[in-house]
Amino acid sequence: MKALQYREIGSRPEVVEIPDPQIGPGQVLLKVTAAGVCHSDEFIMGLPADQYVYGLPLTLGHEGAGVVEAVGDGVTGVKKGDAVAVYGPWGCGRCLMCAQGKENYCLNAQAEGIRPPGLGSPGSMAEYLVVDSERHLVPLDGLDPVANVSLTDAGLTPYHAIKNALPKLGAGTTAVVIGTGGLGHVGIQILRAISGATVIALDVNQEKLDLAMAVGAHHALLSNHDAVARVRELTDGRGANAVFDFVGVQPTVELAGAIAATEGDVTIVGIGGGALAVGFGRIAYDVAVRTPYWGSRAELIEVLDLARAGSIEVEIETYSLDEAPKAYERLHEGKIRGRAVILPNG
Repeated sequence: MKALQYREIGSRPEVVEIPDPQIGPGQVLLKVTAAGVCHSDEFIMGLPADQYVYGLPLTLGHEGAGVVEAVGDGVTGVKKGDAVAVYGPWGCGRCLMCAQGKENYCLNAQAEGIRPPGLGSPGSMAEYLVVDSERHLVPLDGLDPVANVSLTDAGLTPYHAIKNALPKLGAGTTAVVIGTGGLGHVGIQILRAISGATVIALDVNQEKLDLAMAVGAHHALLSNHDAVARVRELTDGRGANAVFDFVGVQPTVELAGAIAATEGDVTIVGIGGGALAVGFGRIAYDVAVRTPYWGSRAELIEVLDLARAGSIEVEIETYSLDEAPKAYERLHEGKIRGRAVILPNG
């Protein structure tokens, strides 16, 4: 079968022929209908050799959807022909966190070498994908896999981050979204759907600010040296009750800290490597700083329910598997407006 693989440190991904996968007991074989392109892929492909831990060659793709092609012995929850989305942050299934459906925070995954598809295990940018357990599949129930595959990360990750901050986002509050791309433009819609907050979007160019306004932001501001003053002006000097940084580089992390209100939340979602100095006098009183990771299986079900209700929608552009390297080039150049989706069998 064809697959998009990262094969050598420092190289770009390439489409190659690899053997068709075989499944064992408890596993599920999917014929992949859609796979999302993510900045996390760019991050791991940019790591130097001494920091890279994901194995080579690596079939990319941690956002996946497909149709069940075959099931291994013991699988009873899905059958051939079922249309499903893949829950990506695989865990052991036994620990306290996994028992709550929070496999994103599995206590044993690192020690046992359990890695998500596309982030250590073979991913969804291939004609077929082996899913290690049926519990990592969620029914699409009529949702278009191409339009919604990115919700498995670009929807689930902001939903998890926002849900944690909901107690601070009632009527009369303000939420700031820094970075309105793949995750941020979905985060804006989630905030509008489940919170009472006024949403202020920050980004570096007008095209991204236009997207932010189109998906529901109340205000859209350039992320520059005037941003702190503008946010303070819009909040009568108080600052934001919650700030969600979907970029995570040092300037945006510092911006997030500067605009957070007393008793506010700062949630650093982006993996740009920035760090926020926390201490008395460094940020407003009683600000909570969080660094969440992905989300729970139950939250993915809730995200898909929001999509089914028409409350959230991902802006996408599609590519064939042969065109996948081009999608990553456009992502690297900052030319993807929302999310790129690969169609391995399209």
